[in-house]
Amino acid sequence: MSQNSNNPLSRRNLLRLSGYSVGGILLTGVSLTLVESLAGKATEPLNQKLEELLLKPQTPVPEFPESAIEPDALIINTYGFTPDIDLTTFRLIVDGEVDNPLTLDLATIQQLLRQSMVIRHVCVEGWAAIVQWAGVPVRDLIQLAKPKPGVRYAYFISADRYYESWDLASCLHPQTLLAYEKNGVPLPVDNGAPLRLASPIKLGYKLSKWVTQITLVSELRSRRGFWEDQGYEWFAGL
Repeated sequence: MSQNSNNPLSRRNLLRLSGYSVGGILLTGVSLTLVESLAGKATEPLNQKLEELLLKPQTPVPEFPESAIEPDALIINTYGFTPDIDLTTFRLIVDGEVDNPLTLDLATIQQLLRQSMVIRHVCVEGWAAIVQWAGVPVRDLIQLAKPKPGVRYAYFISADRYYESWDLASCLHPQTLLAYEKNGVPLPVDNGAPLRLASPIKLGYKLSKWVTQITLVSELRSRRGFWEDQGYEWFAGL
């Protein structure tokens, strides 16, 4: 790890059809069915603890040399829809249960400690790609926001209204980044520019593109993640 100063209906199209709003996701939401709620409450704490133990949350994953990068292997799955983001007005918000909420433009983010890594991106659909990502560690942003005691999760909200939630330990993993570069060049918009999650410890559906907001919370809301709310596994660790 190097550092320097400087499905036929896609998740995107389903989101557009559903008309979800960020407020609805984080504040009200549509409740899970009774069976889903009871099952989730009964099994999720145990599953999460077990998977956290297997993950060893702060242990770096071995990386690949740059010669192993597969430049054409990362599949673009926007299905014809990418959000239109004006970089001059773009802001990343870090809020929720924090003492120092943040609103950061891209230039400010790029002035923070830059980290680069060559890792394997693994998709639940069965393909993988070795990619070089560079960006800011998510843990640095969380530390700047000064989370309150008891914060255990983070929600990642995207410009296309995709949403994900992570356990805090995975967010603080040293190789969990908000990336703005891919394979040594600025991140392409189809791959999630200006900011996307990149990490070797989660399956691809956890690695949100076009991230605009990180909200830190002490409890998961009824909506936990776009695909998770349709039956996918929540922790999705590798």
